[in-house]
Amino acid sequence: MRKINVAIDGPSAAGKSTVSKLVCERLGYVHLDTGAMYRCTAYKALQEGIDLTDEGRLTEMLGNTDIVLTPDGKVFLDGEDVSLKIREDNVSMAASKVSMLAGVRSELVLRQQEMAKAKGFVMDGRDIGTVVLKDAEVKIYLTASVESRALRRYKQNEKEGLVLQDLSVIEKEIAERDYQDMHREHSPLTKAADATEIDSSDMTIEEVVNAILDLCRKQTGEDA
Repeated sequence: MRKINVAIDGPSAAGKSTVSKLVCERLGYVHLDTGAMYRCTAYKALQEGIDLTDEGRLTEMLGNTDIVLTPDGKVFLDGEDVSLKIREDNVSMAASKVSMLAGVRSELVLRQQEMAKAKGFVMDGRDIGTVVLKDAEVKIYLTASVESRALRRYKQNEKEGLVLQDLSVIEKEIAERDYQDMHREHSPLTKAADATEIDSSDMTIEEVVNAILDLCRKQTGEDA
């Protein structure tokens, strides 16, 4: 069957990574979590005490940074498994800040585009359909209400044993992250003109996955 690329964009905690991984499992595709690459950048900057607005130093740091995304969903930064560390809320906010910088985005986008040339990838982030993979055969804009996303983030943190915050605090942080992502100068979060919007507020993960699979089957000519 002909392989295609799938771009999934949307705000923080909309379920992009979870859905992407399940779509990959069903199609036998590879998941490229672009958000993890920005989180790695932010995490390393925090560890090294680099100002999150210092584009020059951050870009220079990336030149000496190795980020590996494995097929089983693990994230390695310079050889260290940081899969859980980069999901902490302070790293999430820092990732939003470094992703505003043109030099950082340019370096990581080039890496992402090179990875996806072979086709058969599901890539999620905030500017995949509009910048990184403009030619993706299937584009999804996955969203949900702030309240439902905050609850999902709370449950995810609880499951992964991370420090728990009040739900109201998470809601505030998600709203702030949305504003940052939608108003940044370079590649702001926006729905691609040819993307299909899916509001998952009242949908199960399975329902979202099936909706995306249906779109993929139509593109590849396979019967749903």
